[in-house]
Amino acid sequence: MTRSRIFHAIVLLAAGAGAAQAANSPATLSRDDALWLDRITWGLDSATVARFRELGRRRFLDEQLAGKNDKLPAPVQAQIDNLDIAHDSAAKLVVDEVAEQKRINALGDEEMKKSARKDRNDMGNKMAYEATRRELLRAIYSPDQLKEQMVWFWLNHFNVFAQKGYVKFLAGDYADQAIRPYALGHFRNLVMATLKSPAMLQYLDNAQNGKNRINENYARELMELHTLGVDAGYTQGDVQELAKILTGVGVDTNHDDPKVRPVMRQYLVREGLFTFNPERHDFGDRVLLGQKLKGGGFDEIERAVDLLVKQPACAQFVSRKLATYFVADDPPPKLVDRMARTFQHSDGDIAQVLRVMFESDEFIASLGRKFKDPMHYVVSSVRLAYDGKTITNMHPVVTWLNNQGEALFGHSTPDGYALTENAWASSGQMSRRFEIARIIGNGNAGLFDAADGTQSVDTGFPQLSSKLYYDGIQPYLSKTTLAALDKSASQQEWNAFLLASPEFNSR
Repeated sequence: MTRSRIFHAIVLLAAGAGAAQAANSPATLSRDDALWLDRITWGLDSATVARFRELGRRRFLDEQLAGKNDKLPAPVQAQIDNLDIAHDSAAKLVVDEVAEQKRINALGDEEMKKSARKDRNDMGNKMAYEATRRELLRAIYSPDQLKEQMVWFWLNHFNVFAQKGYVKFLAGDYADQAIRPYALGHFRNLVMATLKSPAMLQYLDNAQNGKNRINENYARELMELHTLGVDAGYTQGDVQELAKILTGVGVDTNHDDPKVRPVMRQYLVREGLFTFNPERHDFGDRVLLGQKLKGGGFDEIERAVDLLVKQPACAQFVSRKLATYFVADDPPPKLVDRMARTFQHSDGDIAQVLRVMFESDEFIASLGRKFKDPMHYVVSSVRLAYDGKTITNMHPVVTWLNNQGEALFGHSTPDGYALTENAWASSGQMSRRFEIARIIGNGNAGLFDAADGTQSVDTGFPQLSSKLYYDGIQPYLSKTTLAALDKSASQQEWNAFLLASPEFNSR
C-alpha cells in the first residue's frame, strides 16, 4: 500500500462529520516558495517565513549558505549552557572514564564492580543524550537552518557510533569541533577534522593502528565512505598503503607526552586527546592511487588526504550524495556533474557546490517530491506544531527518533543512515510516524515538562490551523488532503491528519 493510500485509509476510518476548517487569511507564499523554503530548512516556522519574506529567495539563500546567523533564543541557549558537555572538555571526560575503569577493575567485590560499571555506563549515556539534545535544540530553533541540516548530513556521512568504547563521552565534542565549524566550508578541512577526532579514531580503530600492528579499518572507510566511494577504482593495495600512512594517528589519555626519542620529537603532534606518535608511525615511502608519497611525519597524512579529496571520484561521490539528500533518490547525472565540476574548481567549497544545486532547474523540479527521513519528519513536525515555543524536555523527541530507527549517534555501522525513501516508507515505519502525528496532535506530548520530570502547567496544545499553516503549508496541499482535513471531527484530529498527510511527509 502506498503512503498516500495509507494516509487516506486512516482518514476515512477516523474522520467524522465535523465542520471544515476555514482559512481566515489568504496564503502569502506561492506554492513554489513554500516548497522551496521547506526544502532549504528543517521545516517551516513563523520566524523562518518572516525572514524569507524580508529577504526574498536569493538573499535568504545567500544568508543560509553563509551560515553566520546562528543566535538561538535566550531560553534555548540557556538550556545548552547548562549541559555538562558545555563545560567539561572531551579530554577530561575520557581521562576520567579511563581512570574510573581502572579503579573499578581493581575492586575485589564483583557486585561492586557491576554496580560501578552500570553507573559509568549511565554517565556515558547521559553525555550522549546531552549531545543529541544539543543538536536537536539547534535544529529546531537556529535561524541557520541550512547549516543545521548540513551538520546532520555530515554527522551521518562521517558516522560514529556512541555505544562503541568511550565514543559516548566524545559525541558532543565530535559534533561541535569536528563537524559544525566546517559544515559549509571546504571538504578537505572537514576530512582532516574528522581524521583528528578522538571519536572517529576510537570508533574506526585507528587508535590501534601502528607500524608493528596495522589496522586497516579507518583507511578503508576513509576511502570507501568518506571520500571516494566504493566504485572509485582503488585497490586493496591502496587501502593497505593508506593504513600504513595513518600509523601513529591515535588517542592518548595520559597527561604527559608519550615517550619519544629526541630524534623523533620534532614529529610529535598533540591536540587534546589527539596524538600523532612518531614512534608508532611507519616512515616508509608509499604509492597511493598510483602517486608516490615520500614518507614523513603528520605532513605525509595531510598529503595523502589532499590526494584523496582532489580525485574526480571524490567530487562525484560527495556531489551525488548531497544531491541524493536534497534532490532525489536517484539524482540527475547532469546535475551531479555540474556540482562535481564546481567541487573541483573551488577546492571542495561545500557552499559553492550547494549553490549550484539549489539554483538548478533540477532542484526546482524536485520540490515536494523528496520523502522525509525520520529526523526531518520529527523536527519539521515540532517546528510547525510549537512554532518557536521553547521545548524543555527533549526525551519524547529522542524517543520518536529511536522508535523510527534514526537515533543520533545510533547507527552501529560506518555507512550512516540511508538517504532514500525505501529505507523509511514501509507500512511499519508509516504506522509509527502516524502515531507520532497523533501524539503531537493531541497535546504537548510531555515536551514542556520540567527537566526534573515534573509536569508543566503549560499544556502547549498545538494549534496547527494557524496563520503559519495558511501562509506556508496550505499552498502546497492537494485537494484530496484539504478535503480530508475538512472531515476532521476535532482540532486534535485535524492536527494529526495534517502531520500524517502525504504532502507533509515530503519536502
